Amino acid sequence: MNTPEGQTNLDHHGEELPVLSKSAENMKMDKLLSTPMPSFDGKTPGSYTWSNIAFWIARRILAAQFRTSEVSGVDTLPLDRGNLCCAWHTNGLIDPLQIVLKHPNNFVMGGRHDLVTRPLLGWWTRKLAVQPVVRKAELLRGGCSEEEATRLNGRSLMMLATGISAGFGCVLFPEGTSHNDSSMLRFRTGPFRTVFAAAAIAKANDNPIPSLVPIGLHFRRRDHFRTDVWIEYGAPLHIPEDDISTELVQAVSQGNWVEPEAEHVFALRDSLRLQLVPMTPNTHDWDEYHALHLMGHVEARRTSHPELTWRQEVESARAFRTLLQTQLTDQEVIDNTELPAITHPVITPAKAVSGLLREQRLDGRDLNSSGSDLRRFNPLRTVSKLARLPLLLALLPLFLYCFTPQIAVGRLLGDSTDEGVDARTSYHFLAAMFGSLMFWPFMAIGLLGIENAYHSSVESLIGFDWHSIYGTSSLHHNLAKVTFVFATLLCFWLSGRTSSLLWDDWCDFTRAVRRIRFNKTSRQNLRGALKILNDEMDRL
Repeated sequence: MNTPEGQTNLDHHGEELPVLSKSAENMKMDKLLSTPMPSFDGKTPGSYTWSNIAFWIARRILAAQFRTSEVSGVDTLPLDRGNLCCAWHTNGLIDPLQIVLKHPNNFVMGGRHDLVTRPLLGWWTRKLAVQPVVRKAELLRGGCSEEEATRLNGRSLMMLATGISAGFGCVLFPEGTSHNDSSMLRFRTGPFRTVFAAAAIAKANDNPIPSLVPIGLHFRRRDHFRTDVWIEYGAPLHIPEDDISTELVQAVSQGNWVEPEAEHVFALRDSLRLQLVPMTPNTHDWDEYHALHLMGHVEARRTSHPELTWRQEVESARAFRTLLQTQLTDQEVIDNTELPAITHPVITPAKAVSGLLREQRLDGRDLNSSGSDLRRFNPLRTVSKLARLPLLLALLPLFLYCFTPQIAVGRLLGDSTDEGVDARTSYHFLAAMFGSLMFWPFMAIGLLGIENAYHSSVESLIGFDWHSIYGTSSLHHNLAKVTFVFATLLCFWLSGRTSSLLWDDWCDFTRAVRRIRFNKTSRQNLRGALKILNDEMDRL
């Protein structure tokens, strides 16, 4: 890649910097420096009203976006103090949303600088008091001067640290960018410097020292609608009070940003990496990762446990990874040494089976109870789905009416973005959120207008004049129309939820069709590879 003069594509470790999107390259320093400061006197750092509205909408959208969602480890969170949550970063805005919405505490938030300058999204992030951060990638490529970056980042990190010290949660991603790899990138030091500053502020104010919480984010297919997700809160890391220097406490208590001692920052960074790496796929490549998941399904069949939840599937694949993968030393993990490929003989047939299934958009869930072939069509599973089909189809026209514009916008933005597949679901989420706010009120009023045009026909159909349900005055008629609009909005939401179930049923049906139509030669190859795989697993 050609680089403009004065810019570089490599960081100080000689590793390639992330590719910047057009939005990330467009730095508006005046607007960034005018970002509203958070307040830590209330229940939320930003606007209480708008924060709760945003989170309420986000929860509704994520409930529709994911087919199953599980969270574990919440009982281990130290809620009497601030929490800095850290995870690997592969799914754009969905990653922090999953953490923020599943954590019991409210969060002070920081993020890539363009989150607060984009149209629409910037308005919301400012209401939430999101603090912008300039990454090394923007700085090294000349997006801003080092003085500007230092000023902005120093202010933002101080605000995040103050919020954490006051007992709020915060989420920062130590990799510094969202990516598509099957293993973690090298860690940046920003999150660890921030939590040390938070610890110093807490110590100065006699508050509990904040904790660092590793989090595993597990998506079955992060770029798919109605996929599965498991959020795994790990055991918190605690900062030794002796590591918080008096100089740091004095500086931050006066509102000044001072760098904590490097050796303590590096030690905390390395401790988190050793704990967080096993909570990610952490494989040589994605083919190896899928093969381990396939082995988890086969093992479940071999032990008379025919169906696995998504969490159980991840845990089973993790167990096989531990068994088969050449273990790196702690120092090699810290140094981001490239993971060696698994060489055990069992991995070859596992990859073969996984590859054959994935060619037909199938996976280990499609194996039969013995793990020797594809499972057959089960009519009993279809009964409940057929029973609800009339209701789902009845609401489908309403779904098409109210959701088509935002689906079109989401697909257009998500499929044409220059930020990679990891940003796809971010655009789908934003289209769902802003589309509902922007389109639905006008669509509800549009339906009211259509009803008014054919009111006499509607009255004849239902047998009464619904305009008069509250009374006969014009005020009562207007109140009935307002009720109609709000009821329509509720029906829009209901149509979205029922259509999600219809989509689930359609996906299950098409999976069954693909199993039935599985190529005969490929089916024979699948059975042969499964037999070899079972034989190899017998030897484990």
